[in-house]
Amino acid sequence: MQKAIRVKAGLAMMLCGVLAAGCAGTAPTGAKGTDPHAVQVGAPGAATCRPTTASENATGAAVTNQLRQQAGLAGVAPNPQLARVAAAHACDMAQRGRMTHLGDKTTGPAMRLKQAGYQPTISAENIAAGPYSLPRVLAEWNASPGHQANIMLPQVRDYGVGQALGPDGRTVYWAAVYSAPR
Repeated sequence: MQKAIRVKAGLAMMLCGVLAAGCAGTAPTGAKGTDPHAVQVGAPGAATCRPTTASENATGAAVTNQLRQQAGLAGVAPNPQLARVAAAHACDMAQRGRMTHLGDKTTGPAMRLKQAGYQPTISAENIAAGPYSLPRVLAEWNASPGHQANIMLPQVRDYGVGQALGPDGRTVYWAAVYSAPR
């Protein structure tokens, strides 16, 4: 798992990525099933959660594909099932005020995909929390070597992105899921 924390103008912008390969892959965990790389961003509370639009998911896939094509990799397709999984995880993080690959009841992106009926051969996830718009979070992930590692996995074929607004009304929690079906 890679994590980058940058501070600009007094505001912490946090990014994190995880790769889970194969059917047994999950996010790395520490003792007692905790995520040692999790970051408490704000207080828990009621978040503003909404589904990803088809346009947002297509935009995310297009920006992701620009980077993949520069490396000679096949593009990813915007997948509404992956977008729902990403949006649900962004909502879970926002409600807990916590940026983490571990869900409230899940161990990582592979488990969330399986619960949604998608059977991954590989899964990866990038997450972020901060004052990000969709173009900004995509640019941050594309500029980060750790996040590029997930974006550039040659095996992935499907893509989904989701967001939720934290209880503070300012912090946007993001999740992007990269995967390929069995």
